[in-house]
Amino acid sequence: MEKSHPTLVGKNRWIPVIASGAIQLCLGTAYIWSVFQSHLIIGKTTPDALFSWPATYGTLAYALLLGLLTIGSILGGSLQPRFSPGTVVRMAGVVLGAGFLLIRFTTESTPWMLWLSYGILGGIGMGMAYTTTIACCQKWFPDKRGLVTGIIVSSLGFGGLVFTPIAEAVIFKIGVLSTFTVFGFLFILVNWVGSIFIKNPPEGFQPEGWTPPPQKDGIISQSFTPREALKTPQFYMVTIALMCATAAGSMMIPMAKILGLQPDSNLTREAAIAGVMIVTGFNSFGRLFWGTFSDRLGRRRTVQILLVAAAISIVLVSFANGYVMLALIAVIGFSYGGFLGVFPALTADFWGTRHVATIYGMILLGFGVGAIASSFTVAYLSAMQGFTIAFRIAGAASIVGLIIISLLKPPKLKS
Repeated sequence: MEKSHPTLVGKNRWIPVIASGAIQLCLGTAYIWSVFQSHLIIGKTTPDALFSWPATYGTLAYALLLGLLTIGSILGGSLQPRFSPGTVVRMAGVVLGAGFLLIRFTTESTPWMLWLSYGILGGIGMGMAYTTTIACCQKWFPDKRGLVTGIIVSSLGFGGLVFTPIAEAVIFKIGVLSTFTVFGFLFILVNWVGSIFIKNPPEGFQPEGWTPPPQKDGIISQSFTPREALKTPQFYMVTIALMCATAAGSMMIPMAKILGLQPDSNLTREAAIAGVMIVTGFNSFGRLFWGTFSDRLGRRRTVQILLVAAAISIVLVSFANGYVMLALIAVIGFSYGGFLGVFPALTADFWGTRHVATIYGMILLGFGVGAIASSFTVAYLSAMQGFTIAFRIAGAASIVGLIIISLLKPPKLKS
């Protein structure tokens, strides 16, 4: 095991959190794919875009990124026992940066280059950095797992808010393909600088004055290997629950603006665009708030509250209009962010922190499947103005997730 940097012990354990937050901020570019797509693919409202591809080409690129996020997370987790987390983060920066740099060579006749660069390399690079930074910081904060997890993953959410105006401005100046190049170099730089400060704590590290609590609400003192975790039924229950939980948010994130522009929404165009900012902002804040809240209330009860909120709000939004609809969209974003802030901490509680990067990477398969299926479902049904059907499907998925979480108990301790 790597030796921890002596200056990080004790009060300076916040240093890896700050570095991880900066890296996750860059990963937030996943939430601004719609910005890039509007300049890449010609449509009714984007006649000056570069390529006359079907819209499904862009959907496939985004779906590949979400799907390969799981592969990258598992890869990053499996590399950590051999290398330091800082080394894995540097590898992630190279893979992600190379993906964005290669987009520069995409042409009208080579859409596969976009799928390879943004989708495959981008997804793998993001996944490697995503779970590696979360796992490292959780080891520094056994007393505040929900808080630090919420801080890190909320940084990813806020990245969407930060980079949206930046991307638009840079694209206006130098074009969309050159903008990918700028972002590629930025990702490599931030990951390499941040990796200097991302180091594991000493073996057996405990914060000063903190005593590990007795087993409660699923928190255990043992660490399961990925193989051992796969043998527990709780692993599959948590994976399926995460898949169901993300349905509402995954449908609303790409549809918020479109829904607000419907004739019966009674919203101005400016208010509809604000809906996009609302769902993104509440998504980001929800990760921090609910991650912290779960430290006190417990992971299972927190997820139950979020699932009820998601189920009710996603069903009601198709019957609402005006500012009531915007308020429901905010609730959906708030609960969606909460899931992504609580489930990593729940994973560490159930199976320990030693292999949490790999185990949570495998659980993210549920997130990937749910996000891709929800995105294609709402895109297909919205073409037929079938928003109500899509949102009812998401509500039903949330209820299924609620049933699973209500039956969930901690895994049995190893003999």
